[in-house]
Formats: sequence, structure tokens, C-alpha cells
Amino acid sequence: MTPLQRYIAEEVAVDHADGLITRREALRRLGLLGFGAAAATSLLAACASDAAAPNPAPAASVESASVPTTAASAVATQAITFAGPQGRTLQGAWAAAPTPRGGVLVIHENRGLTDHIRSVAGRLGASGYSALAVDLLSEEGGTATFADSAQATAALSAAPQERFIADMHAGIDELARRLPGRKLGAMGFCFGGGMVWSLLAAGEPRLAAAVPFYGPAPDSADFAGSKAAVLGIYAEQDSRVNASRDAAAAALTKAGLRHEIVTFPGVNHAFFNDTGARYDAAAAAAAYQRVLDWFAQHLS
Repeated sequence: MTPLQRYIAEEVAVDHADGLITRREALRRLGLLGFGAAAATSLLAACASDAAAPNPAPAASVESASVPTTAASAVATQAITFAGPQGRTLQGAWAAAPTPRGGVLVIHENRGLTDHIRSVAGRLGASGYSALAVDLLSEEGGTATFADSAQATAALSAAPQERFIADMHAGIDELARRLPGRKLGAMGFCFGGGMVWSLLAAGEPRLAAAVPFYGPAPDSADFAGSKAAVLGIYAEQDSRVNASRDAAAAALTKAGLRHEIVTFPGVNHAFFNDTGARYDAAAAAAAYQRVLDWFAQHLS
């Protein structure tokens, strides 16, 4: 089992431990990921035990009360296809800013390209940054071809990570084609946050800025090939992802990259997702303002 596959499986188990899905549903989802009954039961028990343990203290925290909680209006997104690696065709959602200050590649969670991720691209477009939300399930026919989110998650778990890296590079190609001369960035959430870290580790030199939201950094990450200014966003109660936070910060420092690590107090994994049970409106608004401030400094 790869680290990515383990991460996705643990997300299912943590959702069960937090009471977001039933045991029956958790076992179904783990079965789709290839877990037998005994292994699935063991993982659920381990994550339930971890959930009962106290969370480690955050490396940093911010105050969010002074940040407006109203979200920017989103521009409409357009379904597009574009050239991928090795002659493949990729799918995505394009949000064009009326007067673009830069471009952003948006990487989805482990449920694929959902309406929520499209809305994130649309919000960026309204904020002045044309955005492309790439569907990393394009080779399987796209996220919309799956009957439910659990099947989409299983397909992402089964795909090779090298393909994701290649598809993200192609997304940057498409952004550069549509926005000649503009600076480019990347932003991702959960699984997608991990993909942003992986893109940095792959040495994508065209990224001027990157914002991984509560995504696991690769083991022994080396960001020496990147030039991006990185804003890493974490949640205080997200102990599983936070376990890689200090190592990510150390790797950024070693690579000499401009960076800031922000841990929002009192919130959990996926607090930015306004369609999820862990959504926190105040923290999400504060985080989005941080993103806009970062992009204003490094993409405009």
C-alpha cells in the first residue's frame, strides 16, 4: 500500500471515528479500496483510538474574528477539455476572471471534481485570478461517470501518483496557454493539498505561488526544484495531517522557499468545504483572505 492509498483509507476511518459516516458505510468504502473485513475493522479501531487521544499543540495560530465572513461572488465555470500527456484528453472546469491578475490550478479532494471545487474556481475568478480545476479522474471518464463519491475515491486510490503529477503539469500548460505572461499558482484541498505538495516536490518551476490546504506532505520531501512561495494551511484538530506539518516546513526552509505555515485554531480537517460537516464559516473566510493576500503578493 502506497502512502497515498493509506492516507485515503485513513480518511474513511477518521470520518467514521468522528461520526460522519456509519460503520456499515465505512466498511463499504474500505472494501472499495481493497480492504478485507479484518483489515478494515482493525483500521477503524485504530483511528477510533487516535480520535480519543488529545491533539498536539499547533505550530502556529491566527485570529479570525476580524476577517469578514462573506464570500466573494463566484463567476460561472465552463466545462472544458484540454491536451494531457501522451495524447490523452483531460477534463476540467474553467473560471475566467474579467481582468486576470494571474492564474491558479485548483486540485480537488478525494471525491473528484465536485460542484464545491468548481465553486472554489469560480470564487477565485471573481477575486481576479482565472482558475482551472482539473479532474484527475479524466482517464477514467471523469468524476461524473462514477455512481457515488466512494467509487470516485476508490478510483483515485488505484491510480498511479505519477499520472497525477503528469496531469497537473498539463494543467499548468493549459493555464500558461490561456494566460500568457501571467504568473501561475496552485491550490488544493485534502488529497488535493497533498497533490500540491507533490507538484512542488516534482520541481514544477512555473509555479510562483502554492497553497496546500491540510494536505499530507510526501515523506522526505525535497522542494529544491521549485520556485514557489508557499502558504501552508492547517487545522488545529487535524492531528493526522498535522503530523507532516513540521517536516514540510523544514523542507521549505531547506529549499530556501518563501513560506508561511498557518494553523487555524479550533477547527478540523476540511473546514473550508462549505458542503461538509466540518465546515467553519469564520475560519474559511479568514483562510480565503489569507489566500488572496498571498496571491496578491506573489501572483499579481
